[in-house]
Amino acid sequence: MMTTQAEIINQLKTLEALSQQGGYSDILALSLRKIIIQEKNNIQVQIQELETDLQAFEQQYQLLSEDFYHQFQTGQLGDDVDFVEWSSFYQMWLDLQKRLTLLQS
Repeated sequence: MMTTQAEIINQLKTLEALSQQGGYSDILALSLRKIIIQEKNNIQVQIQELETDLQAFEQQYQLLSEDFYHQFQTGQLGDDVDFVEWSSFYQMWLDLQKRLTLLQS
């Protein structure tokens, strides 16, 4: 059974309320730390996989992904299948970078 985003948010709110009331334990703190570490590791693996894909496009088109993305977003490039895929990979990479930054704060 898959957990919905709303269920996760409710569970986090419950943990936050429990923590504010001083009702947390070392086990809870350790578990949360492990969850964050695991999430960071998972995201870093996904980032590495995407960077391999991005580097292939960069080499093929002799253009950095950041520069490509700006040109693609401003309509300077066509909608070639490669460009759409490259754009998707880069957007996923950006999203993962934001998530990783949140987890590291």
